[in-house]
Amino acid sequence: MAARKAYPLRLREDILEAVSKWADDDLRSVNGQIEYLLRDALWRSGRLKRSDTGEITEAEAEGET
Repeated sequence: MAARKAYPLRLREDILEAVSKWADDDLRSVNGQIEYLLRDALWRSGRLKRSDTGEITEAEAEGET
């Protein structure tokens, strides 16, 4: 697993609340949810290789890619 680095993050309260609810729905921590969202956005924009994510996407799991 890649090394992790702490990074302070300031968010608007409404955004943090929405991410927190989403994290609860997905059984993740808020930190884990933010990392998931960033990783997904980076992968979709072509800025992160699939092998760098360390996870299988839903499309891969369904055989779409």
